[in-house]
Amino acid sequence: MPVKSHSPWILMLAAATILSITMGIRQSLGLFVLPIVAATGVSLVSISFALAIGQFVWGAVQPLAGAIADQYGAHRVLIAGALLLAAGAALAPGNSSELGFAVSLGVMVAAGTAAGSFAILIGVTAQSWPMHKRSLAAGYINAGGSLGQLLFAPITQVLIGRSGWRVGMLAISAAALLTIPFAWLFRGGVHGGAAPAGGARSVAAPMSLGEQLRVAARDRSYLFLHAGFFTCGFHIAFLVTHLPGELKMCGLSASVAANSLAIIGACNFGGSVLVGWLGGRYRMKNILALLYASRAVVILCYLAMPKTAFNVYLVAGALGFSWLATVPPTAGLVGKLFGTRYLTTLFGLTLLSHQIGGFLGAWLGGVAMAQLGSYRWMWYADIALALFAALINLPIRESMPTTRAVEQGAPA
Repeated sequence: MPVKSHSPWILMLAAATILSITMGIRQSLGLFVLPIVAATGVSLVSISFALAIGQFVWGAVQPLAGAIADQYGAHRVLIAGALLLAAGAALAPGNSSELGFAVSLGVMVAAGTAAGSFAILIGVTAQSWPMHKRSLAAGYINAGGSLGQLLFAPITQVLIGRSGWRVGMLAISAAALLTIPFAWLFRGGVHGGAAPAGGARSVAAPMSLGEQLRVAARDRSYLFLHAGFFTCGFHIAFLVTHLPGELKMCGLSASVAANSLAIIGACNFGGSVLVGWLGGRYRMKNILALLYASRAVVILCYLAMPKTAFNVYLVAGALGFSWLATVPPTAGLVGKLFGTRYLTTLFGLTLLSHQIGGFLGAWLGGVAMAQLGSYRWMWYADIALALFAALINLPIRESMPTTRAVEQGAPA
């Protein structure tokens, strides 16, 4: 689905801008949890479940939106997603029940942000770049999402603190519409992307989507990517949803939680660009293993540290470096394994696995708090899953990258 009318750099910047808005919105939703509970009487478990539904919907919609974009054009999907996101956020202030929040935040907002997220934006933009630069391009796009988190978290917290959570939601609704002019840049023709890198996978005629999905389902390396990304989703969703509550229990203010999310976004900006650059020079599977292992170490440090604002900010910075920096190498590996023709769909499916983990991280965090009065066992689970993710990425089949056109037949 390459778009012919604009240069790769313009498309990359447009994709980064869209992602900064959609991810800024998505990663700030945790700041609404406690104000919604206080204002509406909806329980913590109920609102956690609504946001957990959103985690799953965000993942489930991406491969579907990717398949539609592959056939009919990315700009249509991006614009529809912006309108759905704006509508869901505008309806949320009128809710007073778990069902209402499940529909507005769990379905509409989540589906809208999914339609303007990684799978489509990285998938369509990658086809305009040569193979050895795709990881770097994905890193820049991913950094846009981090910049959005850096900007949206403190602004959202200020709006909630001064004017209430309902005004904050209406501001999010208006912000979603700003993506539409950038989405229009992605209109253009649809045709096959580059062939997969592996010589054994190369075919004389283009595969259909169904054939490609069957090939991918039998590929061990692709399945290992799914397993690692599942744990990534668990980690991120748990933190985004429950970090404000965790820090409140430690006697820290809501502004510390908002500042921590902003620090995560700032550090992930640098981490995404660096990891994208490294992905063109080193094996991406090893980069992923190091990123996941680092999370286990950082969480262990967090559990051992006194819970002061300064220490929380240090941990936020360390976690932020790897936060969504897993996205460029994951997308890059999918492209190396199967080419870019159906990258939006295949990468979207890994994001579905990511968000199944996200559903469990958001929901089980609320359950753990309600049943145990603490998040400690969730932290232990997070450490174990991070170590598992580090190990499961190591057997993935991948050669050292080169700067030549590996699409011509160099094995992956």
